[in-house]
Amino acid sequence: MSNMITADLVDLDLSADTKEAAARALAERMVALGRVTDLDGFLADVAAREAQMPTGLDGGIGIPHCRSEHVTEPTLAFGRSAAGIDFGAADGPADLVFLIAAPTGADDAHLGILSALARQLMNTEFTDALRAVGDPGTAAALILGGETP
Repeated sequence: MSNMITADLVDLDLSADTKEAAARALAERMVALGRVTDLDGFLADVAAREAQMPTGLDGGIGIPHCRSEHVTEPTLAFGRSAAGIDFGAADGPADLVFLIAAPTGADDAHLGILSALARQLMNTEFTDALRAVGDPGTAAALILGGETP
């Protein structure tokens, strides 16, 4: 799981203005690394999951996620948006966006990523560090380790 997120899966200048555009921008990184085999098929699965319940969390966080036959290995991509993106949270737009992709049938991996990330996101030092980090490699290491630099 140590390569679940790498610097190549981090966009510290996410310019998307909708949740769909944000998912596409992050998913394109997954495609480039061979972790997603069909961009449109994967995005349809993300949209289907999003239609069930918004994935915005209070505190400026969006966590679109799904299990999909188009995913080759559990993957997490991270984007930071200066403008914020509406993911349906009651307190407003998200500036921290995490796209979680798991292969169909990888329920344990999917839930493991979600729960580990949720625990980290409760720590304001962690979210503050993600908002301040200036390097994709450091952001990926921070997310993997959950430790502030």
